[in-house]
Amino acid sequence: MNHRDRLRELLVERSLEKGDFVLASGARSSYYIDARRTTFSAEGQYLVGIVGLQVLWSSGVTPEWVGGLTMGADPVACALAHRSWLEQEPIQAFSVRKEPKGHGTGNQIEGGLPTGARVVVVEDSLTTGSSALRAIRVLEGFGANVQGVLTVVDREAGGEELLTEAGYTFLRIFRASELLSPPGEGA
Repeated sequence: MNHRDRLRELLVERSLEKGDFVLASGARSSYYIDARRTTFSAEGQYLVGIVGLQVLWSSGVTPEWVGGLTMGADPVACALAHRSWLEQEPIQAFSVRKEPKGHGTGNQIEGGLPTGARVVVVEDSLTTGSSALRAIRVLEGFGANVQGVLTVVDREAGGEELLTEAGYTFLRIFRASELLSPPGEGA
């Protein structure tokens, strides 16, 4: 089994629940994908690093840094940074706080991101794209050059359209339909 297939299997095993759910966007759904159950696991970190870098590198997007809104983006960014180091093509990780820190330096972006850096915003699961846009606003206000958005799971609920209309490259590892259908279908 290849890395992408195993990551899909792990997401289905650990992160996919069926039932009646209210999403962060306020929409109702018959399924919920808590990708953090996968992205925080040891195997999930390993697989997200490998598969995520393949998606990034095959797209032609060349970030120096990856990160996004805490906390869903944090394990994805760290997995990519770790794997990039092993591949000897380092990409650094950062995290965007929902609000500026109320003490010390008052940072809203953690990890040492320099002004002007080329970044890709990462998400564990993307629905409407509003969380990614929130992170993008903070990053661009800081002076970062946002190249695009990479999500582990695209719920196919308008996020891709919102982000591409705003001028950002959109990358995904999986569509939700791929996790909801039997292996080999739903692509």
